[in-house]
Amino acid sequence: MEIIRAEKMGFCFGVKKAVETCYKVAKTTNGKKYILGMVVHNKDVVKEMENIGFKVVEEKDILQEKDNLEKGDTVIIRAHGTTYEVIKKLRDKEVNLYDATCVFVDRIKEILIERQEEGDEIIFIGDKNHPEVKGIVSFGKNINVFKNLEELKGSSLNTSKNYSVLTQTTLNKEKFLEIKEYLQKHYSNAQIFDRICGATSERQDATKKLAKITDIVIVIGDLNSSNSKKLLEVALASNPNSYLIQNENELDLSIFHENMRVGITAGASTPEEIIKKIENKIRGNFNV
Repeated sequence: MEIIRAEKMGFCFGVKKAVETCYKVAKTTNGKKYILGMVVHNKDVVKEMENIGFKVVEEKDILQEKDNLEKGDTVIIRAHGTTYEVIKKLRDKEVNLYDATCVFVDRIKEILIERQEEGDEIIFIGDKNHPEVKGIVSFGKNINVFKNLEELKGSSLNTSKNYSVLTQTTLNKEKFLEIKEYLQKHYSNAQIFDRICGATSERQDATKKLAKITDIVIVIGDLNSSNSKKLLEVALASNPNSYLIQNENELDLSIFHENMRVGITAGASTPEEIIKKIENKIRGNFNV
């Protein structure tokens, strides 16, 4: 058996920064400390943050005044960012805010605000239920959110209006290009901003390459992680023998056999420790 890692995988810049912010705040701050939701979409990372003193506070509890936050408490905004309404609530409570929002997410938010101020209507491509998307679009008004090209085609865009098109940072690059081609063909009044995270694109390209040269692909990431699910989608397109697992406990050894070429990739919120544990479990049961 041979194990081949994707050329690009695991923690991205934004996730690494968010986790480092948590460790720094844990060492330098006294009092009660909270993280807004999951700092990144990985349950093992969230558990580690709880071990160093953080509690999780949910957005819905803040909005419904059901949280236990008090003046002077510390709150870290996760890598996905949050909504305008939640930030206002937190400032009103006079907590100490640390913003670990990914710079790429912040940049899309800035463009959205700038383009609406210029009079454009915003078309946003992404999962409207994902925290990143909910956060970004909350800074605008009447944003049209479409999950994919099919939903976009079913809309009634007006050729006399000016549109700015923005996307979730983890959107599948190939699907983005399909959407871009459709809009350029039918709506010359749409200005398209390609702000898919570079790390996301690199990981998707590396996974596509990996899936073509291996017999099986193991994608490691949380089931709620958008970028991990996109990696599985990319892997399955080239190799139907692809699986998404969260940790070594979910690794089913019966899907492997000797002489296989095993491809391993991981989402941007997957720690190296989890990747190594899965690799070691495979190595411990097969001749690698």
